[in-house]
Amino acid sequence: MSLIETKADIQAKISKRELWDLRSLLNDRDPQEIAQLIDDLPAPDDVIVFRLLSFTLATDAFELLSREKQESLIDALATSSNRLANLLNDLSPDDRTTLLGELPGPIARRLIQILSPDERRIATTLLGYPEDSIGRLMTTDFVAVGPEFTIAQTLDYIRKHGSDSETLNVIYVVDEHGRLIDDLLSREILLATPENTIREIMDERFVALQATDDQETAIQVFRDYDRFALPVTDPNGVLIGIVTADDVLDVAVEEATEDLHKFGSIQDMVFNPLKASVWFLYKKRIFWLFSLVFINVFSGAAIAFFESTIEAVVALVFFLPLLIGSGGNAGSQSATLVVRALATGDVRMKDWLQLVGKELLVALLLGSTMAVGVAVIAGIRAPEVITIVSLTMVCVVTIGSIIGLTLPFLLTRFGRDPAAASAPLITSLVDILGVIIYFSVASWFIGLQG
Repeated sequence: MSLIETKADIQAKISKRELWDLRSLLNDRDPQEIAQLIDDLPAPDDVIVFRLLSFTLATDAFELLSREKQESLIDALATSSNRLANLLNDLSPDDRTTLLGELPGPIARRLIQILSPDERRIATTLLGYPEDSIGRLMTTDFVAVGPEFTIAQTLDYIRKHGSDSETLNVIYVVDEHGRLIDDLLSREILLATPENTIREIMDERFVALQATDDQETAIQVFRDYDRFALPVTDPNGVLIGIVTADDVLDVAVEEATEDLHKFGSIQDMVFNPLKASVWFLYKKRIFWLFSLVFINVFSGAAIAFFESTIEAVVALVFFLPLLIGSGGNAGSQSATLVVRALATGDVRMKDWLQLVGKELLVALLLGSTMAVGVAVIAGIRAPEVITIVSLTMVCVVTIGSIIGLTLPFLLTRFGRDPAAASAPLITSLVDILGVIIYFSVASWFIGLQG
């Protein structure tokens, strides 16, 4: 039975003060289970459970908690500075940097002051890097050896110092000045002859990041080279830290969430709407929705401009939502494909013209197919507008697709996030153009018949 299934029993033990039994139950569990339980428990039960954990389990579980729960536990533990200091000192540097970087300045400074001198130096160094840089993401816990080490000496060194390392999948080789000269998989070391030196199994081919690089760079490099960890160097090539795949995965999830929210016209990320307040959700959504109201005013103005055309053929109104909705949907599809391709690096700015040509052909095929469908509907309801709605369908689907493809490229060209080419924005723009195209075609066709 998992801890989540026994949540009610745990709360019952807390209320009955059966804390000794609860301590035994908790400390036999996996850190992931403990973190899930604490995240779900309300205050003060979450603090009680956390205080009952062994120090090692508490540290492991704390790293897995949501950021909101971490902050609330810090507030609760502030009265017990020794416990809090031990927890922060024992956190891995990268996780601690992320936590401190997201706390309000005064709280972060107070927590830095209770760290040990060595950990305080590491924390202030990492926090000194730009917010979205790899320096904020890296850890200083790694194993590095010299090229003259024998395999036997290297293994002894790993046994002695490896317990504090973030990962032992990769061992780094540095020269006498600390500059990175190679990285070796542990497998290569384990299979080598004990008397050989590290230099004899080196190939001096490695991939490294710089501390000032953007975190999105790490995502792309991990994807390209399929590594467990990547070394981080300063401008002189000195090895100063490593970035592990789990931290990069967190960044990738955060970036994907941010892009998804921007594409839905939400100002900032909302990781858990269930826990967010009504006011918070309102603030994150109102800006774009309110702005789009004014953009859509132009649709109304366009309709008013063609009032005489509508009076001449009232049946045109029946097909207006269907036509402009189809154009908006086609544009959103195109934008989704392009935003994703730009984010993964599969598509570059130089590919725009080639993609426009391909999208034009695809859009014409899509529009023609949809025109057949709308012609059937028009034939049943208003045969006199079959030609108008069919031509308009081809036009609005084509225009919507080209807008959806082009807008992310334009935003990228001007240094903006392509995900800001949101589905509601594209839909609103296509709505305006769809109205103009629809009634322009209708006016032209009616004029021909007149």
